[in-house]
Amino acid sequence: MTDTSTALSFPSQVSPPEFAISGLRPHVILGVDVVALPVLPEDEAGGAVLLGPGGAELGEALGLDLVGVLEAGRATGAAGEVVALPAPSGAPDNSGLRLVLLVGVGAQRPVDFRRAGAALARAAHDRHAVATTIAALDPEAGLEAFVVGVMLGSFAFHWRSTPPETVPVPRVVLADLDESASQRATLGRALAAGGAGWRSRTLASVPSNLKNPEWLADQAREIAGAAGLDIRVWDERELEAGGFGGIVGVGQASATPPRLIRLDYAPRKANRRTPTVVLVGKGITFDTGGLSIKPGEAMVNMKRDMTGGAVVLATMAALAEVGCPVRVVGLVAAAENAVSGNAMRPGDVVRHYGGRTSEVTNTDAEGRLVLADALAYAVEQLSPAAIVDVATLTGAMKVALGQTVGGYFANDDVLATALAESGEQAGEQLWRFPLHAGYEDKLASKIADADNAPGGPGAITAALFLQHFVGGVPWAHLDIASVGDAPEDRHEWTKGPTGFGARALLAWLGREDPLAGIG
Repeated sequence: MTDTSTALSFPSQVSPPEFAISGLRPHVILGVDVVALPVLPEDEAGGAVLLGPGGAELGEALGLDLVGVLEAGRATGAAGEVVALPAPSGAPDNSGLRLVLLVGVGAQRPVDFRRAGAALARAAHDRHAVATTIAALDPEAGLEAFVVGVMLGSFAFHWRSTPPETVPVPRVVLADLDESASQRATLGRALAAGGAGWRSRTLASVPSNLKNPEWLADQAREIAGAAGLDIRVWDERELEAGGFGGIVGVGQASATPPRLIRLDYAPRKANRRTPTVVLVGKGITFDTGGLSIKPGEAMVNMKRDMTGGAVVLATMAALAEVGCPVRVVGLVAAAENAVSGNAMRPGDVVRHYGGRTSEVTNTDAEGRLVLADALAYAVEQLSPAAIVDVATLTGAMKVALGQTVGGYFANDDVLATALAESGEQAGEQLWRFPLHAGYEDKLASKIADADNAPGGPGAITAALFLQHFVGGVPWAHLDIASVGDAPEDRHEWTKGPTGFGARALLAWLGREDPLAGIG
């Protein structure tokens, strides 16, 4: 049996499950109190649902007609459907087994395996260990998606003085697999993707009385040490001296000064010809709106306005584990948008890295100001083959898409397609919006190069604002404000910060050639 731990450490009192691969059928694995079996849906001819691997053996061991149980419960085998039944006491060979979960896997697409995994995770709360053959139905795509679903369906953030009300099952045994190098590698990729989702959610969940730009830089230092990344952090004096006027302006009112965080990853066989991708994350650790202050109810979730930065940090931490073949630089522009006597004012003009100026007509349009500095720095200093920025940027995106799809813009069609395909593969759906030049005149300012808040359509004009800082470099802008928070538990999402984007970026950067055809 091969054990692989997620090896994550966070301030929350809840940890993700650990996973093991076993070649045994689940009913003979010792130390588990739950067995979960896949349920395949009825065929087109209306035949009965079917149990997957291990079903016949478990039914015989327990003296139960498990298919009959499914039929009596009118189970359909739909992805994520769960039928739970207590294991009979005294049944032979049950070895501490207490619960049987019969979990629908639908059409056995990656999305179905993710949903099955998340449903299993919720049904197995407060248990000791689960053995399951669900992943054995598809030891590649199904295994990866299932493990990610279990991990993210288990997510919780708990910082009470009392123990959590429920805890995730700490151990999941993936039964009926052959423990091959290929399956261990697939499990490693799954743990990297699920771990990135868990990490980004946790960073976004930490309250802002504990989370500030320097705290975020400390998290980056820990990640760099664990993942073997190079790191540089600019403090407020270095930012001012370096001409990062957007980051300085947004962060100048806070008692906790701004930071720019840079992490560098290089694959093992990197050389001078290895291209560079730059990821840029919005790291606003709390957003009051500044002097253009937000309504009180709109501020409640602003501890997660650094989700883009969290996504970049989590992605950087997992690049080696997914075998990313290109250099990647992660930049997080971190600031707290606060209110005080020296707060940035409507009507102020800031000068960005590289010299472009912005008239600040709304201090609550601060995310684009900090991103602009990081984008300009990336173009001038890093010679990137592609840039992707990630930000909870505009409320307009939530109006357009609701809360289950992320929006994005791109100036390169091949990059746009690669990101959309990667998002679909990873379970983070992206919808492309146009960089419509007809709205460019809305950016006009009488005294600066651009107005930072030119009005609607807000998501598009924000993207057009940022486009001026990337020149001709292939670039994509992920506006994840629509999906920054999940309103309820749904499939692998849990209520609260979603960490949307990390899985999609890892699916893209983990390709054999993520830059093929771009530029």
